[in-house]
Amino acid sequence: METELETTTSSSHLDHVISSELKASEVHSEAPLLRSLDLSRRLQERGIPLPSPNLAEILVSELCFSQHTPSLWKLLDQAMASRLVAPLQILALLTQKVVPERREQVGAYRLYLELLRRYAVALPPCGATIPSIDKIVKSIDEALQLSRTYGVQEMDMGHAIVLFIFTVIKILVDSVLEDSGFPYARTDIHRSSDTRGSASSSLLALEIVEKIIINKKAQVFLRLISINMPEQFNNLVERLQLVEAHISNITSPSTINVASNMLVTIQKALTYAIHRLEKHPQLGVLFNTRPLNSSFPNNSGDGNSSCWIPFDMFMENAMDGHHLHVVSAIEVLTELIKALQVLNQATWQETFQALWLSGLRNVQRGRDQLEGPIPDLHARLSILLAIVPLSIVPLVNNVRIRRLGLVTSLQLLGQFSALLTPHPAFVTLANEAATKAAVFISGMKGITNPIAKATGNMLHLIVEASIARNLIDTSAYFWPGYVVPSAQLPNEPHLARDSPWTAFMGGAPLTASLEKALTITPAPSVAELEKLYHIALNGSEEEGPMASRILCGASLNCGWNFQEHAVHMVVKLLSPATSLDSSEIEIENHYISHMRMLNSLLSSMASINTVHILSLYGLIPEVAAALMPICEAFGSLSPPSNHKSCLPEETSVYSVFSYAFLLLLRLWKFYRPPQEHCAPTRGAQARRELTLDYLLLLRNGRVSLKNPNAKPVYIEFFPKLRAWYFQNQACISSTLSGLSNKNPVHQVANMILNMVWTGRGSSGTANCFSNSGSSGSVNGVSPISGSVTTEESCQRPTLPAWEILEAIPFVLEAALTACAYGQLSSRDLTTGLRHIVDFLPASLAVIVTYFSAEITRGIWKPVHLNGIDWPSPAANLSSLDMEIKDILASAGVDVPCSYPRGSLPMLPLTIAALLSLTITFKLDKSADSMHGIIGHALENCASSSSWPSMPIVGALWAQKVRRWHHFIILSCTRSPFSRDKNAAAQLIKSCFTSFLGPSSLTEGSHFVSRQGASGLFGHILVDRGPYIPVAPGTLYVYSCRYFHDIHYVSEVVFRMIMKRARILADEYVRSNGMAPRVRSDSGAASLASALSRVRQSTSLGACMLVITGGPKLVRVLYEETFPTLLLLGEADCKGAMHGILSGYAVAFLLFYSGVFVWGVDEAPPAFTWVYSSKRARVFGRHMDFVAKIVEGDLKPICQPGAWKAFVKCFIGLVIRFTPTWIRVLSLETVIKLAKGLRRWNEPELSLALLEQAGPAAMSAVVEALS
Repeated sequence: METELETTTSSSHLDHVISSELKASEVHSEAPLLRSLDLSRRLQERGIPLPSPNLAEILVSELCFSQHTPSLWKLLDQAMASRLVAPLQILALLTQKVVPERREQVGAYRLYLELLRRYAVALPPCGATIPSIDKIVKSIDEALQLSRTYGVQEMDMGHAIVLFIFTVIKILVDSVLEDSGFPYARTDIHRSSDTRGSASSSLLALEIVEKIIINKKAQVFLRLISINMPEQFNNLVERLQLVEAHISNITSPSTINVASNMLVTIQKALTYAIHRLEKHPQLGVLFNTRPLNSSFPNNSGDGNSSCWIPFDMFMENAMDGHHLHVVSAIEVLTELIKALQVLNQATWQETFQALWLSGLRNVQRGRDQLEGPIPDLHARLSILLAIVPLSIVPLVNNVRIRRLGLVTSLQLLGQFSALLTPHPAFVTLANEAATKAAVFISGMKGITNPIAKATGNMLHLIVEASIARNLIDTSAYFWPGYVVPSAQLPNEPHLARDSPWTAFMGGAPLTASLEKALTITPAPSVAELEKLYHIALNGSEEEGPMASRILCGASLNCGWNFQEHAVHMVVKLLSPATSLDSSEIEIENHYISHMRMLNSLLSSMASINTVHILSLYGLIPEVAAALMPICEAFGSLSPPSNHKSCLPEETSVYSVFSYAFLLLLRLWKFYRPPQEHCAPTRGAQARRELTLDYLLLLRNGRVSLKNPNAKPVYIEFFPKLRAWYFQNQACISSTLSGLSNKNPVHQVANMILNMVWTGRGSSGTANCFSNSGSSGSVNGVSPISGSVTTEESCQRPTLPAWEILEAIPFVLEAALTACAYGQLSSRDLTTGLRHIVDFLPASLAVIVTYFSAEITRGIWKPVHLNGIDWPSPAANLSSLDMEIKDILASAGVDVPCSYPRGSLPMLPLTIAALLSLTITFKLDKSADSMHGIIGHALENCASSSSWPSMPIVGALWAQKVRRWHHFIILSCTRSPFSRDKNAAAQLIKSCFTSFLGPSSLTEGSHFVSRQGASGLFGHILVDRGPYIPVAPGTLYVYSCRYFHDIHYVSEVVFRMIMKRARILADEYVRSNGMAPRVRSDSGAASLASALSRVRQSTSLGACMLVITGGPKLVRVLYEETFPTLLLLGEADCKGAMHGILSGYAVAFLLFYSGVFVWGVDEAPPAFTWVYSSKRARVFGRHMDFVAKIVEGDLKPICQPGAWKAFVKCFIGLVIRFTPTWIRVLSLETVIKLAKGLRRWNEPELSLALLEQAGPAAMSAVVEALS
């Protein structure tokens, strides 16, 4: 209080001194100029700093309106001109006092407007130190209530200037509206009944507003408001639109264009920053040039594929059944659509058309589908007919121009006949869709009993899928050429008879025959699915399992128009209504009551296609959370005493548990060590592996978004599952610890050994084993011996599944040890393992975990695959090895043969045992849950071993399943990339060559005939023939996750981009016949062409990085690869043009990689958690690094032109396409970058950067303009 009192007293004394000097100056001279000079001298002699905020308040208080004299107004004008007072403070004070009284004080109002004309945009000189600036800002703020109105916490001069200009414009427009009697105006200005002079004053006010708006500095301020306070800015635009609409009532007709001119000027101001960049001598080429191949010249759609290649990469990557996605492909594709529409500067019609064509190409590549445990053509159609339409929905909702673009893109698809031919299996569905349209048209025309048949293609299926999502309506049936009647279509009996769904909805009971018909026929609407769900949950013991199987049938796999509903219902069925608060007994009883339904549901969900579709919809976390209580409940129950094995047609505690447990484990890499136990090798940290904890975190986050009161699910809620989870991690991380004989696990392990091996031998006799001392107990488990079998020793354990699983690792160690010492034959080892799996199928997971861990330890000696002790691959190993080599060669990868002819193949004991076990399983639908585990496990074990094991694995499986030959060969082609970095580099090079063509004539390539998407992926997945050649892009997508060092991928891609940029620079210089320097006149066209080709190569490179390592590899690119290679001189070049194109190429690579994982703007939370959450940190660190080099703190070892080209291009791309990224940067970093750009004579780029930096940067913008 004392300080405030002292300040008030001091201010009052200062006011008294200033008032006395003001009167003294009036006595000395009446001329305004001389008086202002005399007043300035007097105040300086008194030690009063100028401009003086106190003098400003005194002058305004006397003018309003005690001494409203011309001489005082003139003195005020001179004081403002000579900076005795701050012009903005005077104008703010006058605005507060004069505008409310404008009708009574018309003269003062007009003089105020004149001062606004002169000083409204008068900024303080750059670098000037203004005394009492805090008092001036506070006076402006209090006069116009800026802090309160705009919510500014800390008001400084920059904010005060920007908000002052905006507020004055708004107040003047409001005064004009109020004077016209328009009730919309929202202003605190006092109303008066006196309207004298209001018309002329309104005209003058509008002229002042127009003069302010056309000022370039004021336009910058308006852009700042539009960026940082869009609601306030839109409110001003609404007011100007009202003025435009009612201007004839406000002023004379001669000024009718004033308001419309102001709106046009504001619109230009908003785009002026981009316009400035587009006129930039070098960067303008970047922003004005659309990518090459943006047209659609042929009927296969290849002409547009280069600039839209991320769509093709995304869809082919989505078909990789080995990789499960935790984020819905719908959300990822939606963000990718937005990104490519912005990056390619395309219309929405072009964007949607490119999307449809990519989807059609993806389907065509799967026409000659390989047979094997991989997603089939139904999954590719799910992407085209379900994922793509659903990804478009959030983009076109309530946006008319986008919906029109979608309709046009669909109408133009008819031009691409080569892509629209349906697979023979789906011709009937396409014809049905076309016939449906023909019948609808006949009905609209009033034709009774129409007998209409029409020829259909993929377009008809796409249109039906779009209608089902309300993207378009049935007016599409009337498009020219959409319905093509055909009398040649054969009569199809199943079209004439009633659909089985009609009988089902009519109340027919579920029988075996009806179940079969419904399972192979997709449901026609959601109503049928809802009825199935109700029956599965509440039906009888017979109907419930039937309904669950039907729901997982064709309705889920090929009911594309309603697939999302079927998927969510299947997941809901996994969690019959119960509460986490229920007791353990209540939960068990609840699940037991649904045991048969759950058994049928889980066995149906085990198929490769079903799991893949769940992955496409991003429901893996929800499925994992739903499976955990099932595992906990059924794994805690004991089987009946007569249980011998789990048969597919029977329902038991063990079968339900095994289906749920194996499905749960397929959702994450359970056989991989946890991250904290990984060796810190290069590349290990960049790869994201799913873990159970991570899946639960994602699930809990999503549920909390929908229902903040929902309870999370943690593994701690399931103590038995948690105990196994930690035992599994311990088994992977270290060898087993010993057990005492009294330990319950020891007793269970002995029971299992007795059940499986006691008394067994290779000949079935008891004396096959040696009882020597080397066969002592292993970790407390009894040795496998030839003791005579007794009734007690053969007794099967009737224990809960969790207790069996806990003992399995100790059983396996005893069995392997016995086999290694010759006490157990390989045949009996395999047979015993198979008996364990038959007894409890869930034990397969433990077997896989144990063998995988033992393989990495390398302590087991290799065994000879001689066909006697172990199965022999010799019959086809050499031919298969040559096929692998030839397929890799067809993709441009040269690797040596793994096994020379004549050598005896060997495998480590653990791989041999696991392989021998896996080839005992049948290849029918009942074994889907097994195959889902086996395939991943074998590939992991083979890649983990130091031996070249995969060809042997492939040879033995090819002997067992001849129809899987091509699939097995392709699976084996991934093996070399797990250990050979050179093979990975060759494949990356081949991808660039097939997509872009050879980089030089000496490179030579068999890919030259086809480029773009067809060159990268081919027209079909594989070409059937003796060596099934594979396109490089296809091989890369399915192999990139097997690369051992994915850091190396970023380095190879970086160098490939640099190499191609230098080659383009050489071509540019040669074509322009000049020294290697930029000429913006004659070389503009060829430079634009070169930059388009740079964008194509960087777009491909960015896609490859994203699908290989996701957000983590992009972080590596930003934080490690780019800085390291830059500082080491990898970006060095020999000429100016080399420097420019190299810098641009690196900028595009980093920018595109960031856009593909982070998006161009705000994304849904589920997408943000997985992809965009690290954007602020990674992008912020990168820009901090750039700022250090701009300031000279770091010195890159490369040509300055290359470095400057990178900085200018990268910042320009961010400003142009992703301005929201800039707001995550610290203000200090932005200011450093802006100052560096100004030093490089780039004021427009510097200013554009500051404008996008958020409200905190307003002062920096004002300073840059001063």
